[in-house]
Amino acid sequence: MTDTTAPSVSALFSGEGRLTTIPRKAARREQLLTHLAGTLFDADRAYTEHEVNDALRTVHDDYPALRRLLVEGGHLTRPKDGSSYRRTS
Repeated sequence: MTDTTAPSVSALFSGEGRLTTIPRKAARREQLLTHLAGTLFDADRAYTEHEVNDALRTVHDDYPALRRLLVEGGHLTRPKDGSSYRRTS
């Protein structure tokens, strides 16, 4: 975690940098997703699903849920063929 992380987002992480919970409230979840997209993924490259999973697994065991939320929230895009993911935010 960096010092520039908003307290509301940093409070979601343990001292070891693991996400302790996925927020239910939409605004707080959006803050988290924006943070994850910005810190785990570069905007100028494509990622395989395996790479996305590996990155998300570093912060939470339910990486499929995080991946789905990132895509549904528009933070990652995925073509219909599912060949790659790209950060959009």
